Amino acid sequence: MGVRRRRWRLPALAGACALAVAALAIRAPDRSVAELSTRWAPSPSRFRPVDGLQAHFRDEGRAADSVPVLLLHGTSASLHTWEGWSAALRGSRRVISVDLPGFGLTGPDSASDYRMTRYTRFVVALLDSLHIARADIAGNSLGGEIAWEVAAAYPTRVRKLVLVDPAGFPLASTSVPIGFRMARTPSLSWIFTRILPRNVVESSVKNVYGDPSRVTPDLVTRYYELTLREGNRAALPARFAQMAPGADTARLAAITAPTLLLWGGRDQLIPPATAARFQRLLPNAQLVIYPELGHVPHEEDAERTVADVMAFLNGG
Repeated sequence: MGVRRRRWRLPALAGACALAVAALAIRAPDRSVAELSTRWAPSPSRFRPVDGLQAHFRDEGRAADSVPVLLLHGTSASLHTWEGWSAALRGSRRVISVDLPGFGLTGPDSASDYRMTRYTRFVVALLDSLHIARADIAGNSLGGEIAWEVAAAYPTRVRKLVLVDPAGFPLASTSVPIGFRMARTPSLSWIFTRILPRNVVESSVKNVYGDPSRVTPDLVTRYYELTLREGNRAALPARFAQMAPGADTARLAAITAPTLLLWGGRDQLIPPATAARFQRLLPNAQLVIYPELGHVPHEEDAERTVADVMAFLNGG
């Protein structure tokens, strides 16, 4: 009997050791801002205090532009998602992009406050700190929701809106990235903050692209490394827990700013059918759908999408 037990214990011990080694191999500790900044915050990136955070932002283009373009990214993204648009716009416009609280190099809110009121306050505080009275605001997904919430709450601060697959209504997703599913599941979110296989990030990014083959290793590296910024992984479950989809959508009807809605026809996270709900409430909106693009059309095909944006902002 003793021999049998020893024989049973040896494979079990070997299996436990293998699991421990595997866990260590995919363990992903947080990374400091200093460690990440060399690669992800070169000039023209800057940091400045904004509403209690050290905000990572870029201020590019024509300094004399009295109504700059402000770009707001979506959940788990960063200001880098707008680099294609920024490159096209900065020749004629002042262009500001920023890492929102809980994401990128700006990182988590000290009070773990990720309610929409906190995000709108942050955006207005950023504009105030840069002495900007009025802006054209573009946002994707979460950033789109923040953009229209700012326009509703502070109408004099927004001249035009560009909403790229914006959030705001209850989700009717046909597919959700695995990283989001992990962060939304209490039993898995603890693991998410300590172990993050790169292939989870790769799968999540491919999930939101209309054509997953366009997701490059460099793109995955960017999303992966910025997710590891100190506190970002803990912030994501808190952000999901504080979401209140549909709570403020009645306010869309009060927005008077001319609005351009851009939507990826292959968006599985916020399907293009949602565009009709925005159009019904927004009194002054036009819609462009890109049949082959997904949830982040501005990143998937910057050249094509920014051409429509420039025509809209220039009055076309």
